[in-house]
Amino acid sequence: AAEPDSPLYLGLDFSTQQLKAVAIDGDLGPVHQDSVQFDSELPEFRTHGGVHIHPDGLTVTSPVLMWVKALDLLLDRMKAAGFGFSRVRALSGSGQQHGAVFWRTGAARTLTQLDPGQNLHQQLQDSFSVQDSPVWMDSSSGLQCDALQEAAGGAMRLADITGSRAYERFTGNQISKVRQTRPDQFQDTERISLVSSFGASLFLGRYAAIDYSDGSGMNLLDIRDRMWSQICLDATATNLKRLLGEPCPSTAVLGPVSSFLQHRYGFSGSCSIVAFTGDNPASLAGMCLHQGDIAVSLGTSDTLFLSLSEPRPSLEGHVFCNPVEPDGFMALLCFKNGSLTRERVRDRCCSGSWDVFSQALDGTPLGNHGNIGFYFDTMEITPPAVGLHRFDANDRQVRQEVPPPAVRPELEVRALVEGQFLSRRLHAERLGYSIGSGTRVLATGGASANRQILQVLSDVFNAPVYTIDLSDSACLGSAYRALHGLVADSGVSFLDLLRNAPEPQQVCRPHRSAPQVYDPMLRRFAELEQKVLEKSRF
Repeated sequence: AAEPDSPLYLGLDFSTQQLKAVAIDGDLGPVHQDSVQFDSELPEFRTHGGVHIHPDGLTVTSPVLMWVKALDLLLDRMKAAGFGFSRVRALSGSGQQHGAVFWRTGAARTLTQLDPGQNLHQQLQDSFSVQDSPVWMDSSSGLQCDALQEAAGGAMRLADITGSRAYERFTGNQISKVRQTRPDQFQDTERISLVSSFGASLFLGRYAAIDYSDGSGMNLLDIRDRMWSQICLDATATNLKRLLGEPCPSTAVLGPVSSFLQHRYGFSGSCSIVAFTGDNPASLAGMCLHQGDIAVSLGTSDTLFLSLSEPRPSLEGHVFCNPVEPDGFMALLCFKNGSLTRERVRDRCCSGSWDVFSQALDGTPLGNHGNIGFYFDTMEITPPAVGLHRFDANDRQVRQEVPPPAVRPELEVRALVEGQFLSRRLHAERLGYSIGSGTRVLATGGASANRQILQVLSDVFNAPVYTIDLSDSACLGSAYRALHGLVADSGVSFLDLLRNAPEPQQVCRPHRSAPQVYDPMLRRFAELEQKVLEKSRF
């Protein structure tokens, strides 16, 4: 146990479905964890999975005040539990990537005049020009993407500059859409934050800078110069640089915690706020990735990422600035249909039981008798396709409307999980990744608690799978980054500082027959995916 007065380092994560916090001591051990579930604990906002899906099926938003009220609830709960806020030397955080917060004119003044006798959400309820923020699940800005790519000189040229071709969920394109479709609200905006810098602003009591790493997910930042690209700014909105502020290093200390939080919760005036970043970069930090490791986050979305010494932008996937290596980069692939899709199939085929779901995976063979499935409940990112597409061993498509038992439930469960991981491997290899004898797959996120799901991951990638004790690596990574932010300017590297961090635990190894099953199956999967993609485009 930590000494009563020993320093603590706090990490937070404003994720899609909940707000989470973890505090660690100087020995890197977690000493407190807490969370607020948006749907169940803040039902007045009427979200499902933390979001509002609009009638067009493409527009997806989250209420900004829900995030603010969740922070009130979280900090109140921690105070009631006796958490020692005065011991926190530094804090940092993360937020779901690509969400945008539009601060109304006058909000900066409100942030500096907060009354410790009132909740944040009461005082900030009129501080946002756009009440429902566009988030990463949104895919409604296709026209704006086309315009940005044309202005930049094509999709590949945009990827060379910003690390990614234009994506509907990326913040620059969402800003452009708000400017065009809600000009009055855009005109009433004095600052635009990402969810991460928005969270930091609540702790600072003033607008926080967007960090390089999360800023890489906007289609606006030149990832090599680490400055806003003027070409991209001009194509998005007039005077956008003023609305965004200057970006900052991910290790930057932004300032002390606000006087509001000092008086309301007992934070020390010497508690430093380290720049918040995106949840994916924070997860990379939380897993302390070494060269050759591949991380797979199994959450609301599934993501695959690893460190890079040199950027290799492509029309597929993303290259971001590395949050813990000053001159480094990270590669990332994001798949929108993750845990929510697994939960839907669990409910449909397994009576809502994860035990039955796991038994279905245990009771079906590797390769699923040749059955392959593509499960895109919402428009997928990679590849850009939607709908349910099932194929038998002869590559004949099974009618979508055929329910179990015509399609046996256990076969559908394995088709879903194998299909998801075949897709992850296929697109990783297309970015040039090669899985060698020393490759480790580090799994995190909610589904990493399910050993049967991880066994399929191990078999498909033909590599051992490891997990870390704390399933939410973004929150842990934020706590690590808070600690590192205090010493980063002195040249202490992140991995050296965290050499005593808990080692990931191996949970499964691939079956010997896995390469014989999945190597040819991967080739089939690629061909079938192309058919699905062509059908979706048609």
